[in-house]
Amino acid sequence: MSSRGGSGVWAVLVAAGRGERFGADRPKAFTNLAGRPLLAESLERLEASDWVEAIVVVAPPEWEEPSILLAEELGAGKVNAVVTGGETRAGSVRAGVAEVPETAAVVVVHDAARPLLPEDVLERVVTALGEGWEGAVPALPLADTVKRAEGETVVETLDRTGLYAVQTPQAFLADALRRALAGEAEATDCAGLVEASGGRVRLVEGDRGLVKVTGPADLDFVEALLRPES
Repeated sequence: MSSRGGSGVWAVLVAAGRGERFGADRPKAFTNLAGRPLLAESLERLEASDWVEAIVVVAPPEWEEPSILLAEELGAGKVNAVVTGGETRAGSVRAGVAEVPETAAVVVVHDAARPLLPEDVLERVVTALGEGWEGAVPALPLADTVKRAEGETVVETLDRTGLYAVQTPQAFLADALRRALAGEAEATDCAGLVEASGGRVRLVEGDRGLVKVTGPADLDFVEALLRPES
């Protein structure tokens, strides 16, 4: 998995979230980030990556055409297909992976909601595959104390030893991901599906800049990270 270019690595860029928390008239992927759609940032970075051969964009329903036009505007020639997302995240990933050819060796799944995608994280997840590992995910150890609650009542303080916050992009051997996506199983990330199907998933170092945009405050924070230092 160490060769660049022509390595059979396809990226599925999941951008189908509705983004109700933004209260806007458009899906989250098309909210404004520094003067252009949020989707543009991660799409541009996947396009520029030496580790990615082709891209499938999973678009929100009725936003397929704007996604195609955005790819054309960015000169994203690696975009091989734009498909409609499903009702769930797993459904959206299934729709994207269905467009990946059988000859692909690796599928990288990335959420457009994490726009600041570093090339070195892509490198880490792709090169971590093989040697018995079916998947690789970027992760950061939990720094905060974690409590479990029922309503507003704390019922347990958890030992955070060995607990990690997992990010995307997540890389998988293509066949292992297809097996994991078979059926109607759901999970909060693709690694959960691969784990449930018996696959071995490896943790690699994540990146604190891989912020997930879930609300307007996150957009402001990411915009601040994008601004050049004065």
